[in-house]
Amino acid sequence: MSRWEHRKSGCELTIRDAQGRPMPGRKVKAELKRHEFLFGCGIFWLQDLLDPATPPKRRELLEKYWEAWSELFNYGTLPFYQGQYEPVEGQTREEKTLRAAKYLSQQGCAVKGHPLCWHTVSAKWLLEKSDEEVLQNQLARIRREVGAFKGYITLWDVINEVVIMPVFDKEDNAITRLCQKLGRVELVKRVFDMARATDPGATLLLNDFNTSESYRQLIEDCLDAGVSIDVIGIQSHQHQGFWGLEKLNEVLERFEGFGLPMHFTENTFVSGDLMPAHIVDLNDWQVPEWPTTPEGEERQARDLMAMLDTLFDHPQVEAFTNWDFTDGAWLGAPAGLLRKDGSRKPGFEALKQRIRGDWSTSAEVMTDENGKCRIEGFRGAYELICDGRKAEFTLSKDCAAQDMTLG
Repeated sequence: MSRWEHRKSGCELTIRDAQGRPMPGRKVKAELKRHEFLFGCGIFWLQDLLDPATPPKRRELLEKYWEAWSELFNYGTLPFYQGQYEPVEGQTREEKTLRAAKYLSQQGCAVKGHPLCWHTVSAKWLLEKSDEEVLQNQLARIRREVGAFKGYITLWDVINEVVIMPVFDKEDNAITRLCQKLGRVELVKRVFDMARATDPGATLLLNDFNTSESYRQLIEDCLDAGVSIDVIGIQSHQHQGFWGLEKLNEVLERFEGFGLPMHFTENTFVSGDLMPAHIVDLNDWQVPEWPTTPEGEERQARDLMAMLDTLFDHPQVEAFTNWDFTDGAWLGAPAGLLRKDGSRKPGFEALKQRIRGDWSTSAEVMTDENGKCRIEGFRGAYELICDGRKAEFTLSKDCAAQDMTLG
């Protein structure tokens, strides 16, 4: 069994002409166009690219970003932080965000909304409400957002960083207060139930930066309480250096026992000086300038590949999101795959080699006397070409045979 056999499938195709007749003795080319595995990146800036009011110079740079982004990724994360999405009660960024979600969906990308409930970047106007009013607001917000984006956003970080939520003391907010009153599990259950009721087909994540036993226990308690968690979300903002394979494997072992898919939802490797080890909260590291360096870029590429290779090897990991696409985004860190001017770092090229090279499939086979051929490769959406005509098919885990009619 090869190293990535768990990522591959085989399928017998019967190639037919427009009249439904088998096509024997034909050369068939099949090429993977979109992976089943979700290779993702934050793409908050897409809203500005699609906004007619964006200045031409800014648009030109964003078009450069999009050209590079779309070469690699089949999965994008859009922002739903309530304090920014709804800065004034009832006034939302739905139009701009929905435009971006539709665009990504039309390009064949999966889209995730992040997050629906969180104590950070919370709406300040919630502080004036009672705990019950805050709860009802959160449930109504989830119903509104999940309902409005149904069919375009298929994955949601329903609630974010619950382990720290009731003890969070960096700033006053209504969500921490609500979590203190209801308890972690009850709050998780309420918001998940609303998201599930609004879009039963959506993939719902519990997401956290805490990778300790505390998070494992929270997941266990939530599942025992009947919370319908589809995916375990795991963050890894490694501004202070790579976790290392020992810790990464410990994290995988801690959460694999639930038998649920795991998504590594927010991952950063800086390509400049590392953040000092004594900093506990990454948000506390504020510097006037944080430049990328040649040495740092090589380290970033090396560490990114070490982590992604390990995750791709694990059968329960189904998605990986590099958090920043360009430098200077979160905390001003040089954590992007592109520099600020849109030029590509070694990390971009290394990731491209994996996605478009090492983990891709391009096959040529001949149909037999019955018009049949077998395609084996990495799972995902394929383009098939035969006699100059094209068709699409999907290699999936459970599909052993398919009929292909060429128009």
